[in-house]
Amino acid sequence: MFTKYLITFLVSMVPVVELRGAIPIGVGLGLPLVPTYILCVIGNMVPVPFIYLFARRILEWGADKKVIGKPFRWILEKGKRGGEKLQKGAGNGLFVALMLFVGIPLPGTGAWTGTLAASLLDMNFRKSVIAVMCGVCIAGVIMALASMGLFGAIGAVFLK
Repeated sequence: MFTKYLITFLVSMVPVVELRGAIPIGVGLGLPLVPTYILCVIGNMVPVPFIYLFARRILEWGADKKVIGKPFRWILEKGKRGGEKLQKGAGNGLFVALMLFVGIPLPGTGAWTGTLAASLLDMNFRKSVIAVMCGVCIAGVIMALASMGLFGAIGAVFLK
């Protein structure tokens, strides 16, 4: 049982997959929904302060390096585009925009991208972490509901 929780926790920390993939994995492994949700929110939030504080510096440092420059520049550009899009659409409501950006489970809109965008926009650290956490909780609820429906339907069809 511990191994299943550990796998779910670690998957929730992985960029792109994040809790959006970890919750269905946890449910698919037979873990109870509420502990899986809580574990995935925590796991998805663990990298957020590090991303905010260090990712921009590391990416800017590596952007002109021969081997790593191209992917680092791509990530920086993606973060800048995401940040500019957020700022353009939000105006003074940047907190809510960031929360919704992270909260709507679409490709490229998770905690990693949202935090990088907040860092590139020089948003307040505390406010951006709170906005990302609210967004992660929203995405978690959406994914939990989707997982219950998907795996409930699979169980109803194949386990009867």
